[in-house]
Amino acid sequence: MPVKKLEKRFGTIAIKKGFVEPEHIFEAMEIQIREDLEGSEHRLIGQILWEKGYITTEQIDEVVKSMGI
Repeated sequence: MPVKKLEKRFGTIAIKKGFVEPEHIFEAMEIQIREDLEGSEHRLIGQILWEKGYITTEQIDEVVKSMGI
């Protein structure tokens, strides 16, 4: 099944907008990968960042809007 390639990734945009630091993205990615390998329900990077308190829902909306989704 073809996957739509996004021009920019959530984390890249969030960093460029100054919402999060690269370390926050790396931490969220590590959590996401670990959970996927453990068979847990897949969570999006934005959700993990929000649950960690690194980003607000308004900032998530702005990033998603910038992604054209």
